[in-house]
Amino acid sequence: MIPQFDLKKEFASIEKEIRLELDNVFSKANYVGGENVNLIEKNIAKYIGVKYAVSCNSGTDALHFALESLNIKKGDEVITTPFTFISTLEAIMYVGATPIFADIDLESYNINKKEILKKITKKTKAIIPVHLFGNPFDVDDLKKDIDNKSIKIIEDCAQSFGAGINCKRTGSIGDIGCFSFYPTKNLGCYGDGGMIVTNSEENYEIIKKLKNHGSSKRYHHDIIGFNSRLDEIQAAILNIKLKYIDKLNLKRVGVANMYNSLLADIKNISLPKKNKNGHHVYHQYTISSDLRDEIKLKLEENNIGSAIYYPISLEKQKAYTSNYQNLENYKNSNFLSNTCLSLPMFPQLAEENIIEICNVIKTIK
Repeated sequence: MIPQFDLKKEFASIEKEIRLELDNVFSKANYVGGENVNLIEKNIAKYIGVKYAVSCNSGTDALHFALESLNIKKGDEVITTPFTFISTLEAIMYVGATPIFADIDLESYNINKKEILKKITKKTKAIIPVHLFGNPFDVDDLKKDIDNKSIKIIEDCAQSFGAGINCKRTGSIGDIGCFSFYPTKNLGCYGDGGMIVTNSEENYEIIKKLKNHGSSKRYHHDIIGFNSRLDEIQAAILNIKLKYIDKLNLKRVGVANMYNSLLADIKNISLPKKNKNGHHVYHQYTISSDLRDEIKLKLEENNIGSAIYYPISLEKQKAYTSNYQNLENYKNSNFLSNTCLSLPMFPQLAEENIIEICNVIKTIK
């Protein structure tokens, strides 16, 4: 069996460190907001290259708090991609803003800058580009063409930890960056977790209150906030795994390069392409093919895992259509929803397994 991802192999490689650090956490019996939480915030701010980092319960909360801190509200419009996980859409709807979709580019799978520019109106208050599957979207290029400081850019970095473009890490280029530490992410904990990064002291102070019941001082609540805290156990795990993230991301690149080489000459398959000047960290290795369903079935018959992200373009989701009337067809997003397939991708994937996967795919005519 070749799984689509394998967290057991990752754990085996760092098990001794993890168990030792968890014993340390348990011996201190301080499980919420302790030294490991403070340390991971400092370490990630330094790694990303920003002044501030605030931990929270999930990537979804990170996006929500980013919008709240920018005072995005009912009547405002937020532009994002229809080809992403629903949490990007949820965060916009949580604050009462109107989500506006801009179609994707079929080369990068990311939101298309030209489509974004078409959708900007006087009501546009923010844009959320998603660095999808670990491929960085060029935020600087977008900022240059917008030339409007009142429109804020929130980077959805849930799948791009360690990625970068033009020598800047994702999360450090827009106004706020939002990360998820869900276990399957490039940097993942062993439960839920998230992080918001920014260079704005004002947004930083607001987000710190939002995550902790609106409080900056115990029993003093300045705003209505939320309960969204990263615990000491997850923070301790993340501090260990952060030490290895660049090495593991390079292994992902090596897996992707081998896929690219072995699948290069196969007809009816489009391979993932990197953005110019970008460092792709391959959270997923996602191909596109009209034969997607046949390929997936053949892989299953040979005990090889794969996954379809995302089978329904967001403008077709009931949660969206029950609130908004969709008047547009997002051609590229829907095309990719019907043709994309993510092959096994994790740093410990062996060369012989990659060869086996590609040989199975080559049998599809």
